[in-house]
Amino acid sequence: MILAAGKGTRLLPLTEKIPKPMILINSEPLIVHQIRWLRRAGIEDIVVNVHHLADQIESYLGSGRHLGVRITLSRETQLLETGGGIANALKYLGSDPFVVLNGDVWTNYQFRLLAQLTTDFAHLVLRPVGAESCSRDFALNDKIVSRSQDRANHTHTFCGISLLHPRIFEVGRKEAFSLTRDLLFSLASESKVTGESFAGTWVDIGSPQGLKRVRFLTA
Repeated sequence: MILAAGKGTRLLPLTEKIPKPMILINSEPLIVHQIRWLRRAGIEDIVVNVHHLADQIESYLGSGRHLGVRITLSRETQLLETGGGIANALKYLGSDPFVVLNGDVWTNYQFRLLAQLTTDFAHLVLRPVGAESCSRDFALNDKIVSRSQDRANHTHTFCGISLLHPRIFEVGRKEAFSLTRDLLFSLASESKVTGESFAGTWVDIGSPQGLKRVRFLTA
């Protein structure tokens, strides 16, 4: 699943007229690059949630046939955030663990590695917190993801890339909620989350600085 419903407010005024996943990187929309990453990993059935300027995404992607995949759109009449967006799309995602990718991520992560794993709850791709300004979301100890009351003990930030089991979502839950804050933090506190550390290319394009960096990297 690609999370593509948000308004992209940090990129205003650009996102007044174009949804964030449709921003061009090397003459193609960001979401097209992401779909190709997933397809190369053997993932051919992709759910995309849409809300803000949804018609542009729907018109460009269609059924996904021209990109070699099968795309199902999960429409949101109101924004449901990351967790609510996934819960709303469960009917399209089946009963097995599924890969989730934030629609504003640029990376060279090898999704085939994630697609070959399994999980009973959640497996997260995490980035070590370095000199760059990143949120301190989790600690990672021998593949077990944990949370601490003292955020100074957190060593990694969540990359917005994960493998999730549908059982972690409450069936029928339709309100807006955050995947990370309202669900993953709680699961990690119960030692139910595994993870891996990824030090390759990863950029959050949700800010002007991130978009500028990606366009420099791909020039």
